[in-house]
Amino acid sequence: QDSPLKAVQMLWVNLIMDTFASLALATEPPTEALLLRKPYGRNKPLISRTMMKNILGHAVYQLTLIFTLLFVGEELSQARCSAHRQLGC
Repeated sequence: QDSPLKAVQMLWVNLIMDTFASLALATEPPTEALLLRKPYGRNKPLISRTMMKNILGHAVYQLTLIFTLLFVGEELSQARCSAHRQLGC
């Protein structure tokens, strides 16, 4: 089977994605406290408790929105169209 993206297209996608990530990391200058901080231990988790709460909260929000649009979206769209027709817009 052919790949949906050719090799050159994959290189462009990689270049664009890496550029934005590096810009995001490179725009904030290092602080003295950050440079003097001791490294985290090998057994420390990569994702902190606060990060996990944010990730799970955002996942619940996205899933709620997607499932709402999937199962109720057509009804909401029809209700909006009928409201526009009644108002004469």
